[in-house]
Amino acid sequence: MVLILLLPVVVAAILSFTDYALGNDTFRWVGWKNYSHLFTRRTYEKMFLATFTYVVTVVPISVGLGLGAALLINSLGRFREIYKTIYFLPVMATLLAMSIAWEFMLHPSIGMINRTLELGCGTLFEAIPLIREGCADRFPVWLGDKRYAIWVISFIGIWQGFGFNMVLYLAGLTSVHRELYNAAEMDGAKSAWEQFRLVTWPALGPTTVFVVTISCIRAFQVFDTIEAFWPQGGGPNKSTYVMMFAIFEKGVQQNLIGIGSAITMLFLVFVMLLTIVQCWLVERKVHY
Repeated sequence: MVLILLLPVVVAAILSFTDYALGNDTFRWVGWKNYSHLFTRRTYEKMFLATFTYVVTVVPISVGLGLGAALLINSLGRFREIYKTIYFLPVMATLLAMSIAWEFMLHPSIGMINRTLELGCGTLFEAIPLIREGCADRFPVWLGDKRYAIWVISFIGIWQGFGFNMVLYLAGLTSVHRELYNAAEMDGAKSAWEQFRLVTWPALGPTTVFVVTISCIRAFQVFDTIEAFWPQGGGPNKSTYVMMFAIFEKGVQQNLIGIGSAITMLFLVFVMLLTIVQCWLVERKVHY
């Protein structure tokens, strides 16, 4: 663990205070200059905005959908395994390959999504040709418009991640004993909502801590989709310029190891603080 995990972190922390680049024999100690750039330059402001927008959007929705899908599948008597497999398929698929498929579906002229919108728009306004033509002209360029790019990436992240959360919640539901529901019903909790609120949700406390923590870490690590859609720039007007892509761009493409290491350290600090806060807040109410 020291060689594989701790030593690289220490090396990155040291390099973040330098202007080192691969191939150079020497480097200068620049102190806090790299970190100062992260909080003063417009590009990195966009990086923080895109990263936190993605995390705040993807984590709660993917966790909520995962819990809802787990409860629905757990209540099924038949076809349970079929639905479980269907929802888990995006998790097993290679996200880079699925990004290419999404890129075709989101194409502004031949993509399935805009073609479907065009069909629906034509049906709705079939009696008014002028409105139909105007409606067709307003279909968004999903991957080329800064207003939609981050939300498209967030949608794909939710689609790809909630099946994993579903499986974790299904595992957690197996540990909830039926006797607890019977006892709650005898005490007056007869509706499904009351049983969920008083029995299921408290019993899923440890699972929820784990699911939220893992979902946050996975959300901070988003990279494949953005690299597949915009390999040269992190989206239109840097609207999807998340931290992992910035690390790749600065540290690998531009060989700016110093600033890339600074972003890496900031990334690790955010993930660590978020994990600690979640564990401290949520585990206080966890029922083991």
